[in-house]
Amino acid sequence: MDAVGLFCALGYFSLALLARGPGEPQLAGFYLLMLWTGLPVFGLYLFAQGRGRQIPLGRMLLWALLFRLCGLYGGPLLEDDFWRYLWDGFRFAAAGTPYGAAPEEFFIDPTVPAAFQAVLSQINYPELQTIYAPVTQLAFLLSYWLSPANIAALQLLLILLDMATIALLLRLTSAGNVMLYAWCPLIIKEIAFTAHPDGIGLFPLLAAIVLARENRWPGAAVALGMAASAKVFALVLAPFLLIRARPLHWLIFALTIALLYGPFVIRGGTDLTSFSVFAREWEFNSALFGLLALVLNRFDARVALGLVFAAFWLVCLRRRHAEPEFSIPRGDWIFGALLLVSPVINPWYLIWILPFAAIYPSLWAWTASLAVLLSYISGINLMSDPLMQAYEQPLWARMLEFSLIGGALLWDWRRRATSSQ
Repeated sequence: MDAVGLFCALGYFSLALLARGPGEPQLAGFYLLMLWTGLPVFGLYLFAQGRGRQIPLGRMLLWALLFRLCGLYGGPLLEDDFWRYLWDGFRFAAAGTPYGAAPEEFFIDPTVPAAFQAVLSQINYPELQTIYAPVTQLAFLLSYWLSPANIAALQLLLILLDMATIALLLRLTSAGNVMLYAWCPLIIKEIAFTAHPDGIGLFPLLAAIVLARENRWPGAAVALGMAASAKVFALVLAPFLLIRARPLHWLIFALTIALLYGPFVIRGGTDLTSFSVFAREWEFNSALFGLLALVLNRFDARVALGLVFAAFWLVCLRRRHAEPEFSIPRGDWIFGALLLVSPVINPWYLIWILPFAAIYPSLWAWTASLAVLLSYISGINLMSDPLMQAYEQPLWARMLEFSLIGGALLWDWRRRATSSQ
């Protein structure tokens, strides 16, 4: 185990050096290091499972922390969303809310400090207000208080929260299964290196599952409300957790969301303004949506796939209701289906799937954790093709990505069918 840990640590340290270098790293080097740090972990997991060996908990956690510290040292790569996080923290501290004004409104504002003028100039889509929800904004505010205009402060907060997420996972499944998440290259790249804040919603979601399993429903309802107020994804899973709860607990859930959103609503803005633009107009790295949009207009494609997902969701909820006792919901299926019909599949969206893929291991989910990184093959990172638009992808890259995932899904289905005979 330690040999694999050391091998992966060398890979993450190399990635950190690439991240600290001038400009963005070459995609070839990035993908080499993702395979370097990913394939040995899956091999170790299969070896331990096949031999019936236990993964030593303490050493697994130590290596997981060391991998993340490499990310803290390296900093963001192949992403620029972090500039928005820094700006939101500043605006929250200065105005009492990060909502209500788009960054472009401050381009010539002389009251903006010089450090944040530099941040402001790097923000993508500056004409749009922030899309990040209240609980996530609280983390941005805390990172601002710790160290303004410094992404390392947010990285550190997210690393600590991710280690706490690992601790929750250990209450839900074995150390060997948790290793898949704790040592996953996508998790480490997107959270520790790039500071994507999805872990801020994932932690209270898993806390809600732990509390619900222990019949501590008021705490579960509050945690679930915090998760939904960090990212809308959590709303999709909320009924699966609260289906056996009393009406009072549903009320606590709703009140938690209302209390977290209320102060911002009163001040005149929330994340829902830009979220509606995102849901209506954006497309990137889509699966079924990209295919359906070839024969339907984009609105009709969204409606059709929304209805398909709603039908799938209702069938799953009905099956959930029929279960005789509490079980951990299949977040891998629910979030996986949501992404399958979504117009946008960013790599960090899989952060919501992978804890459930640790609880219910499958080939498709962990194949997806590497394959989805092919979405970084886009115009913004392909300097050799100046004619390609920033978020345009080569057809071969998207086909390879979803072929790998589809092949793994087929293998899982055939294995399940064989084992049930």
